[in-house]
Amino acid sequence: MKTNLLKISLRNQAIYIPKSCVLQEKAPFNEHTSALLANVKSLGFSFSESLLWKLNGTHPAYKIAVLDTLREVMGVHKNWTPLVKGWDVPTGESALDHVVTLFANVLGYKKGTTLACGHLIPENTFPLERYNGCPFCGTPFTFGTLEFRNQGSKLKILELWEEGDLQHYFEALLSSKTALDATQVDSLKILLTELPLPSELRIGMKETLMLVVDTLIEQDRAAEAGRFFKSPNDILRYLWYKHTGYLQVIQPKTIVKRTTANQRHRYQPLDTSAQATVHSRASLKLKYSRKQCRMVARWLNDLSLKAEAACEQMHPKREMWVRFIRALRLAEYSKKKGYENLAHLLDVFYNETYDVWEGRVSHHRLRLDADKTFRLLKKRPGLFSRSLFSNMLWFGAEETIRHFREVLDEVPARLVLSLNMYAPHYFTPGNDRSVRPLGGTRKLIPPNRLLSLYGPDRLQDMQDQVEAVSLEVIRRRFVGETPVGTKIYVDPMLNHMPLAIGERSETLQDMPSALMGTRFPVAGSTIRLFMQWGEGLPAQHLDMDLSCKIAYDGRVDYCSYSQLTTKGCKHSGDIRSIPNLVGTAEYIDVNVDKLDRAGAKYVTFTCNAYSAGALSPNLVVGWMDSKYPMRISSRTGVAYDPSCVQHQVRITQGVSKGLVFGVLDVKQREIIWLEMSFGGQVVQNLDVRNVEALLAKLNSRMSIGHLLSIKAEAQQLECVDDPEIADEVYDLQWAMNAAAVTQLFLD
Repeated sequence: MKTNLLKISLRNQAIYIPKSCVLQEKAPFNEHTSALLANVKSLGFSFSESLLWKLNGTHPAYKIAVLDTLREVMGVHKNWTPLVKGWDVPTGESALDHVVTLFANVLGYKKGTTLACGHLIPENTFPLERYNGCPFCGTPFTFGTLEFRNQGSKLKILELWEEGDLQHYFEALLSSKTALDATQVDSLKILLTELPLPSELRIGMKETLMLVVDTLIEQDRAAEAGRFFKSPNDILRYLWYKHTGYLQVIQPKTIVKRTTANQRHRYQPLDTSAQATVHSRASLKLKYSRKQCRMVARWLNDLSLKAEAACEQMHPKREMWVRFIRALRLAEYSKKKGYENLAHLLDVFYNETYDVWEGRVSHHRLRLDADKTFRLLKKRPGLFSRSLFSNMLWFGAEETIRHFREVLDEVPARLVLSLNMYAPHYFTPGNDRSVRPLGGTRKLIPPNRLLSLYGPDRLQDMQDQVEAVSLEVIRRRFVGETPVGTKIYVDPMLNHMPLAIGERSETLQDMPSALMGTRFPVAGSTIRLFMQWGEGLPAQHLDMDLSCKIAYDGRVDYCSYSQLTTKGCKHSGDIRSIPNLVGTAEYIDVNVDKLDRAGAKYVTFTCNAYSAGALSPNLVVGWMDSKYPMRISSRTGVAYDPSCVQHQVRITQGVSKGLVFGVLDVKQREIIWLEMSFGGQVVQNLDVRNVEALLAKLNSRMSIGHLLSIKAEAQQLECVDDPEIADEVYDLQWAMNAAAVTQLFLD
């Protein structure tokens, strides 16, 4: 049974049921369905009426597959035992206990208890009856099962998906006009193996194209795949994706630098950064078979692009191209009959008989030659839009906007929307901007220094001009589209869902996925963070840390392995070694009421790899919430209840040392889902200003509801409150498919 398709539908808050699994369309409600419903409810889910009746008519084996998939996603069979039993009551351990134990083991002290890990715990130090393992080295020994179910106060309703819904989602991913996040990429990879490509194939992004090309090549259709390549950089992107797994062309030195930084350790004997550098460089060496060399040589030879234009595109990645040309033996193939275009391309490339567009733009810009600068920029509207703000400060707003209007209709809608959203933040003096370089962690960059030359009124005028011109083109594009009818329904919740533009998430959301910036209301007084890692791995030292950072006015506090209790927060204990195959877990309870009374503003949820290396693959982090009190086992300390899980993500590619996975707004009693990687082994390495800058960026985004209101106004549609009478319905279920939402970006 193909459970992968079930997982894809679950990510979209639905359950996929193929026709082949339906035995009876209108069967009487049976006992199997009742048992399935009860088991699913204990996991925090329920079924819509249409899904329930459709499931009722399926084979019992399919019902079991549905339940097994939900249990797998919610981690029911994982080990959720922390280090401390009943950890809501502090053990009273102190730094002195660790010091005394250290000296006792070094000096061979005999009085005490020797544990399975070999450490002796002296008398009158740690209360061993409170621990599931060694309190000194953090190695767990005993494991408990889940004791609590059905504590959740809100069920997640799953809808029905059939063949048509799956095919629509497949086509939406292929035609998405924004880069796919990790969850969508994983779903598309599965669908490419399970479903045939649509007859009318529309691919919206270069990164998506790489996945399609890879599928065609695996099906031995390399010639057909080659027709999708329009430039040498498309080919380079594919080759780099196959070699590294990255859909973006990240420079080799960046990958080496990141890998080296991840292997650094505060304790010098555990620092393996030097070895990591050598290993990373070796892993990036290129080696290709004759068949692969011939395939790429044919692709480059068949490009319709002129050699000079192709070489200009190759220039920014010239060092990488030199390596690939050698590894692929392209010089050898260029001498063969039928490869004359390739020979000409290499001749132009090595002799550098081509102009570089960006160099000419910089040349004229530095000489304040506006006419020549804008003449060049208008040839590439996308790059013009990306440099619009800086050019407004450099040449003046009116002249820049006047030239930009001439190419406005050629600018992709996602860039037009980005200009509208980020202009207020950019043109505000003193605002640091949150950026994420390719392959790096998120960083703060200072505001443009030219802002200091302008007064507040002038800067506000620049914001207004950008907003006016961007809204103008958005409205014009909606006016040019023929609406389905005269009435439109927009779910009010869409006014709180930001458009997904420009954020490439690296974590997988196996539960119903959410867009970065989505706000989750807090139902109770306690938020429980959880982290589980190490499942399937042999016993070893693998120290992952769950932490949170609390921001007050003028100061910060934290709760982590080094401070298990602080005002409003309790930690379950630091585990530094994982048991064999089953993994382990850590928790933090965050008391919202106590933090509110103490004047806390934000609580940032983080996880870090304290061990040398990045975050462990398949590590799961998230949070639980319920308006009812969530219990903790006094026998084992297990505090995980799948019915209370509000959101969780899974690490798939170990490239980050630290990860922010959510921020609690204490006053608003909301949790903002965001993903922000950062460097460092501990939570203290997190710069709160980075989080605030990213929140400001997310808050500046246009909501899906706002964009739909512009559509309704432009097309003179009547907004109705009842979806049953609407011609166009935009509800939460529709918005779950972020790729489908991008179809509003009319180009």
